[in-house]
Amino acid sequence: MKFTTPATTNPIDQLKVVGQPVDRIDGPFKTTGTARYAYEQHETVPDAAYGYVVGATIAKGRIASIDVEAARRSPGVLAIVTYQNAGQLGKGKYNTAKLLAGPEVEHYHQAVAVVVAQTFEQARAAAPLVKVRYVEQKGEYDLERAKKSARLPKTDDKPETKHGNFAAGFAGAPVKLDATYTTPDQSHAMMEPHASVAAWNDGKLTLWTSNQMIHWGTQDMAKTLGIPVENVRLISPYIGGGFGGKLFLRAEALLAALGARAAQRPVKVNLTRAVMFNNTTHRPATIQRIRIGATREGRITAIAHESWSGDLPGGQPETAVQQTRLLYAGEHRLTRLNLAVLDLPEANAMRAPGEAPGMMALEIAIDEMAEKLKMDPVTFRIVNDTTSDPEKPGRKFSQRRFVECMRQGAERFGWNKRNAQPGQVRDGRWLVGLGVASAFRNNMVMKSAARVRLERNGSVTVETDMTDIGTGSYTIIAQTAAEMMGLPLERVAVKLGDSTFPVSAGSGGQWGGNSSTAGVYAACVKLREAIAARAGLDVATAEFVDGAVRAGGRSVPLAQVAQGGEIVGEDTMEYGDLDKKFQQSTFGAHFVEVGVDVDTCEVRVRRMLAVCAAGRILNPKSARSQVIGAMTMGVGAALMEDLVVDKRRGFFVNHDLAGYEVPVHADIPHQEVVFLDETDPVSSPMKAKGVGELGICGVGAAVANAIYNATGVRIRDYPITLDKLLSKMPLRA
Repeated sequence: MKFTTPATTNPIDQLKVVGQPVDRIDGPFKTTGTARYAYEQHETVPDAAYGYVVGATIAKGRIASIDVEAARRSPGVLAIVTYQNAGQLGKGKYNTAKLLAGPEVEHYHQAVAVVVAQTFEQARAAAPLVKVRYVEQKGEYDLERAKKSARLPKTDDKPETKHGNFAAGFAGAPVKLDATYTTPDQSHAMMEPHASVAAWNDGKLTLWTSNQMIHWGTQDMAKTLGIPVENVRLISPYIGGGFGGKLFLRAEALLAALGARAAQRPVKVNLTRAVMFNNTTHRPATIQRIRIGATREGRITAIAHESWSGDLPGGQPETAVQQTRLLYAGEHRLTRLNLAVLDLPEANAMRAPGEAPGMMALEIAIDEMAEKLKMDPVTFRIVNDTTSDPEKPGRKFSQRRFVECMRQGAERFGWNKRNAQPGQVRDGRWLVGLGVASAFRNNMVMKSAARVRLERNGSVTVETDMTDIGTGSYTIIAQTAAEMMGLPLERVAVKLGDSTFPVSAGSGGQWGGNSSTAGVYAACVKLREAIAARAGLDVATAEFVDGAVRAGGRSVPLAQVAQGGEIVGEDTMEYGDLDKKFQQSTFGAHFVEVGVDVDTCEVRVRRMLAVCAAGRILNPKSARSQVIGAMTMGVGAALMEDLVVDKRRGFFVNHDLAGYEVPVHADIPHQEVVFLDETDPVSSPMKAKGVGELGICGVGAAVANAIYNATGVRIRDYPITLDKLLSKMPLRA
């Protein structure tokens, strides 16, 4: 099915099942331990051996020699794989660094070997016996120092955009801001570590793995191993969090495959938490310079946003300026991405790549500008709203309810009670402040396919390689099929995460829910046509209600139609050029109240509110869960998360959950989420958009702005830890 014109009325609009706050259908399996994750395929693969990864202890250089003899003689060891016996390996399309080092070492803890043994303990004991001698080379590990050598990257998107004449517009503006902000390297720190179980049979590989994008992983595994793609099967039925860290093929998957081939039996490999931080991808640090010029009445006339980030050779920048191209009006505009070469572990996507760190800077700058203008920060944002793409004024937004998000959020949060003068509100030992930030994330759609089967008993089974990374994919896909086929939810079975199923959008970029359900919609249209035809009913007027198909005064139960054999509908939802005719984005507003201890500068988030406009909400319960999770991650980015770089040796020092702190329940006492009632017919037949990443965009800045309102101390260097506040707090009498 080709989606080339805006959606009109269709069966999804009934909203009998879609749009309802349905409980997660996978919830009972996860709470009872019967949902089998990648490392837990004990019944399917009962005789698996264990692999343990040996990581490089230098950040850049070459392997001079590897001595595996002592490890090979260790009890229980079945095989040891290094680059010397792994065979010819390629590199996947989505990997910047090789997944197995040798002879070059590209980053710290890049895998140099996997030791396979009968038990995990035996493999772990033998791994330190692998002796690797390195020739270390000098590397670059400091973004600030590498900044001067950064260049415009080669990227699919524009690394630099210009509209009007920024230099002249900024110079002539009566009110100006020129400030620099920094965000640190961050880790996904997902609950389930990277884990895989590999088994070979007649030259074909089956891999149970924790991966967000099955098709990408299948293609890249085949390319890396140099075997036909039809000889690779990936299975990921349940995934314990990904946040972008599991978008791509990672080392444990390749090493499980290589270990299983060498040991001639199934092998399971998981990355220990300490190895994950340096071996896998991370969100890169940024340096961001923002300049804003405005009239004295508060109209932005010039805005520039430049960002610097680093990655390994051949990598990509953090696209931190994307939201600035679209969020606020202003005639004279400039955005620029600068990429430096760093020899740190690979940088790549983390929840809301681009907008999340970009808005951490932009939305502080907007508050700072509002203060210069002596304007309320909510009012300043509303005054600079736009109905069209500021870089392409004739290109309208498909939906843009940004102002409504701001106004409704301000009313609900009690913004009118905020004291605009910082440092004036006390509650005992706490200085109390309120902060606001815009939320913005582009809406993307991806080609997605599904297969839907009417079983002989009248139930429906959906098959697609879509994944559920804790986001509720099983449930919204079941809701979509139930709505389309006129069935109760319990009569729909959903099978996900298998490369033998039709290729879906996968889970990433906030496109997964909308795109994958649109693919199910397309397959259901095919199935409806086939059912109506078999029942001898007019396809154009057939309705599917209460487990039956009816048209022309006749009603036939689906179970009766299927008595002659199951009926299958399979299709792919593809997209035309509506995204070029209309700018598709999601919008929101974040409001935060914090308390800051007057003596210690300890920060406590007291309450949070997010108001979101993100198209039709397919399941308000799971969508709320996604947004409050994103808000929590935003608090972590604002106050805690910081991968500390050893700038001498080139690795992240705090590579565990003891040193890399993330928020816990006690850190977030009260959260409220409001979804505006919205449909976007330009997006898809579902009239939905994404929301899982919108929830993190702007949160960090809302926290920072609340801290400033509480204390009068402006911090532009994330995370905002108490030591940064203490040194700037005014002396108390």
